[in-house]
Amino acid sequence: MGRGKIEIKRIENTTNRQVTFCKRRNGLLKKAYELSVLCDAEIALIVFSSRGRLYEYSNNSIKSTIERYKKACADTSNSGSLVEVNSQQYYQQESAKLRHQIQILQNANRHLMGDSLGSLTVKELKQLENRLERGITRIRSKKHELLFAEIEYMQKREVELQNDNMYLRAKIAENERAQQLSIMQAGPEFDALPAFDSRNYYHVNMLEAEPHYSHQQDQTALHLGYEAKADPAA
Repeated sequence: MGRGKIEIKRIENTTNRQVTFCKRRNGLLKKAYELSVLCDAEIALIVFSSRGRLYEYSNNSIKSTIERYKKACADTSNSGSLVEVNSQQYYQQESAKLRHQIQILQNANRHLMGDSLGSLTVKELKQLENRLERGITRIRSKKHELLFAEIEYMQKREVELQNDNMYLRAKIAENERAQQLSIMQAGPEFDALPAFDSRNYYHVNMLEAEPHYSHQQDQTALHLGYEAKADPAA
């Protein structure tokens, strides 16, 4: 079975801490030696125990290695400051280039708008005129393309609306034929019935009521006249 992972923290037990220090110190010295031999690296290893004892390993003089380390650190700091200065100079140059390009673009924009033309020569004015003509040609071409596309869409839409109109007319005609067919199948009795008209209803009733009223009035007059004649005789 493989060894389990050990939590990396201070070992509280003094004996266990001393045993672990001895084992890992020997392993560290062995790894430093192997690295120096295999890779031809200059290594200086210095270890102080918790009791203050010194353990060291070096494939060269430790002092010379330390001096080399100090020199490398100094060179790194100097090179770092040099890199910083070069970076500032680079950013300043790039900023100046960008400002110059912005100025050129602003002048070109003013020239296209017809402003600040006094400093231009005849050749530059001719070039500007050619640019404007090419730009107008492209703009008109794009405008015509959009107009043709819109016209084509409207034509397609017109055809669709005509088809929808024809379909609706056919449905209306079909419904009318179905109604006529249902009326014909209902028989002649259905056709003989008069159509109801509210405007003539009152007038017809009045015409029918007048003769009846006159007949009753005549009978009443005759009856009264008969009684009048009969009374003197009595």
